[in-house]
Amino acid sequence: MDIALWVAAGLLAALYLVVGFVKLTRGKERLRTRMGWVEDFPDVVVRFIGLCEIAGALGVILPWLTDVVPVLTPIAAACLFLLQVLAIMVHVRRQETSQLTINVLLALLAAFVAIGRFAGW
Repeated sequence: MDIALWVAAGLLAALYLVVGFVKLTRGKERLRTRMGWVEDFPDVVVRFIGLCEIAGALGVILPWLTDVVPVLTPIAAACLFLLQVLAIMVHVRRQETSQLTINVLLALLAAFVAIGRFAGW
């Protein structure tokens, strides 16, 4: 089970690092073509979401890996789960159904890591 949790956490970390960095460093104008939802939020909110994604990516790996406050890993995973629930709500409101599959998959992966690490698997 530990290997499955590491694989899931690694996938989450890799994806959120890349996407978070993109949101943090690019303006809304450049993101709008691939992420239409940014039109509904101020630039500072989009950048904050990117920062949260980067923090979550680091959080699902580093605390557990270094054994420094390892409880932060399942907390980070739970926060990424919440982030995806909120993303799902935004996409449903905007009727962007093509995004829902990836959001649900990411939410399930984050929930798996959160539950697994809280349980100490």
